[in-house]
Amino acid sequence: MSLYEASIRVKHECPYREISERHPDLTIREWPLSDCQVLEITAEATPTDELLDEISQLGTVLHESADDDGYHVVTQSCLCSLEESIIDRFERHSCLYQSPTIYRQGWEHYTVVAFDGDDIRELLGDLRSDREIELLSKTSISETQIPHSMLAPANQLFENITARQLAALQLALESGYYEQPRKTSLRELADRTAVARSTYEEHLRKAENKLLTNAGQFLRLVTATSTADPLQIKRDRQIEQAAD
Repeated sequence: MSLYEASIRVKHECPYREISERHPDLTIREWPLSDCQVLEITAEATPTDELLDEISQLGTVLHESADDDGYHVVTQSCLCSLEESIIDRFERHSCLYQSPTIYRQGWEHYTVVAFDGDDIRELLGDLRSDREIELLSKTSISETQIPHSMLAPANQLFENITARQLAALQLALESGYYEQPRKTSLRELADRTAVARSTYEEHLRKAENKLLTNAGQFLRLVTATSTADPLQIKRDRQIEQAAD
């Protein structure tokens, strides 16, 4: 199976793109989370009052600094909804999005990983139907490059895991439950909470199951080009042939 990493840039209506177009020396990096976006904004020159005002309207400022290297600010914003976004289109065409999105001089820059070249071609055709787009690069990914090329967005790994399930998972992890040998037991973990052992175990198992399910697509990506079978796993067909 061939794997490809594609870099594209897109123009369409978006508040972040418009700011980057009005301020050509500005670079905006966006990390999408479940219900908001974290933006890292950098400028080579001292920002104007106009730019500072625009940035303040993007959301809550988490960090701000200015020195000889320029201006740097991190904000948390909920202005640009992820519903029906370009990232949804990536998923419909079996392309895995790699954050961050980079906004520069009026263009949005994206990187995706696909399992098949046809997926990228179909994605580009879909995007060209309603926006300006350029394919900047399309390269094959070797087996040794994959772990460094694909970084799983945290919001996708923890998608659909409830607050109680996350809390159960965090308690188990921090208490050494997953170490070998284990430093604690399910009973001891449950005793540290206000719920019964069976309830705590249910939260923990559901969190484990959802986490592994969410990570499945990234596991597939890492192992897709490997021809080795370190466990020498017997496939269904091999088992059937052996039975005959």
